[in-house]
Amino acid sequence: MISPDHQAVAIVKRLRQEGYESYLAGGCVRDFLLNKNPQDYDIATSARPEEVQRIFPRTIPVGAQFGVVLVILDGQSFEVASFRFDGPYLDGRRPSQVRYGTLQEDILRRDFTVNGMVYDPIENRVIDLVEGKRDLARRRIRAIGDPRQRFEEDRLRMVRAIRFAASLNFEIDSLTLDAIKHSAAMITQISAERIGEEITRILTEGGARRGFEILDETGLLQILLPEIEQMKGVEQSPEHHPEGDVFTHTLLTLSHLEKPTETLAYGCLLHDVGKPVCFRKEAGRITFYGHTDGGAEMAEAILKRLKRGRAVWERVAYLVKNPLRHTHAPKMRLSTLKRFLREEGIHELLELARIDALSSSGNLQYYHFCQEHLSHMQEEEIRPEP
Repeated sequence: MISPDHQAVAIVKRLRQEGYESYLAGGCVRDFLLNKNPQDYDIATSARPEEVQRIFPRTIPVGAQFGVVLVILDGQSFEVASFRFDGPYLDGRRPSQVRYGTLQEDILRRDFTVNGMVYDPIENRVIDLVEGKRDLARRRIRAIGDPRQRFEEDRLRMVRAIRFAASLNFEIDSLTLDAIKHSAAMITQISAERIGEEITRILTEGGARRGFEILDETGLLQILLPEIEQMKGVEQSPEHHPEGDVFTHTLLTLSHLEKPTETLAYGCLLHDVGKPVCFRKEAGRITFYGHTDGGAEMAEAILKRLKRGRAVWERVAYLVKNPLRHTHAPKMRLSTLKRFLREEGIHELLELARIDALSSSGNLQYYHFCQEHLSHMQEEEIRPEP
C-alpha cells in the first residue's frame, strides 16, 4: 500500500492530539489498497465542525450543516467530516435531518463497500466493517446494506456505481445492479448539474465505453441521453462503416479515449448525434445529409441540458460540425490549409478524426496529411502575431 499524503496524516494526528477520533476515509482508502495515488483526501472525525474550526487556523465551512469543513494546509484543501447519522431522505437527494454519530453509524450511511473503509495512519490499519476489502479483491461494486434504500437516499448513487465500475473495471454486484434497474426512472429527481458532472466523469476517468454499456443495460441511458439511445439500429454504409450501426460506432469511439479532455470526450460521444434524424435510404443508398450542422445544434442543446459551461458546448459544437473537413485538406490552397490548421480547436478536431477513422474504415490518410503539414509549419505561421 502506498504512503498517504503527509498533510492529511498531519490533520489526523492533530485531531488525535486534541482527543478526537480521526481517520482517513472513503475513496482515498480504496485507492491506497489498489496501490493508486488518491486524487483527494477525506478525513472522518468525532470532532464537531466548530471544534475543527477552533483547532485549525484556516478553514472553510463548506457544509457545516452536514458536519463538513475544509481545512487548508500549505495551499491544499482537505475535507474533514464529522461522524454522522442521516435521517430519512424524503426527496432522493439529501437527508431531512442529520445528527452526529459514531464511526460505525458514519460508515453504514455511505454508498458502496469499496468506499466504506477507513484507515488509521497512526497504527497503520484499515477498519473495514462492510467487507470492502473482500469486494476490492473480487473487483465488485456493492452497495452498503439494502441497495434500494441506498438509491432511495440519493438517486445519483446509481450513476456513481456505474462510474466506479467503469473506471476501476469492476463488476456491479447483482443485487446492486437489479436495484439500479428498478430505480432508474427516479434519476430525474436529481439536478442536471449533478448528473452532468457524473456523465463527464464516466467519459473522462477511464472505461467510457463500458460505462455507457452499463448505462444502456440499466435503462439509465434512455432517460439521461435519449439521443444516444436513438442511434441504435441506424444503419450506415458498410463500405465506410463495416463495424455496424451508429450506436456501435459511437461506443467504439469511446473505447479509444485515453485521459481525454472533456470536450474531446463529448465530441466522440456526440459527433454522429444528428445521424438518426437525418437518415435516408433510397435505392439501397444510405445518406445523412445535414447531420453535422444538425448534430452541432443537438450537441449544444444536450450540453446545455447537462449544465456544462459555455466553453465546453461551443468547442463540442465545433467538433461535431466539422468532423470531415480534414478530408478536404489535400485539395485546399496552401493559404486555406494554413487558416484551417490555425483554428483554435484543430488538435482536438484531428484527434476526433483519428478516433473516428479507427472506429470505422481505418483510413488515416487525411489525418496524417494534416499532421504532417502541422509539423512542418512554424509556430508563427500557425499563430502569427496580430
